[in-house]
Amino acid sequence: MRLDKYLKVSRIIKRRTVAKEVADKGRIKVNGILAKSSTDLKINDQVEIRFGNKLLLVKVLEMKDSTKKKMQLECMKLSVKQG
Repeated sequence: MRLDKYLKVSRIIKRRTVAKEVADKGRIKVNGILAKSSTDLKINDQVEIRFGNKLLLVKVLEMKDSTKKKMQLECMKLSVKQG
């Protein structure tokens, strides 16, 4: 799944266009490597997102293509660690 779509579906970032902008500005790393919005994510990938002076660390545990609000918790299981 594309990085920008994952961020939207998992509700880490509300809009895909915003997720694309954040990634293209170099604020996101996947497995320690700078990532573009088109980067393919896989299970067990580590995603680092910089929001100003905050760092959000996410480990991808499961992916599904659903964006329904009822299913949001079931759709994207992730492990979040703020640092």
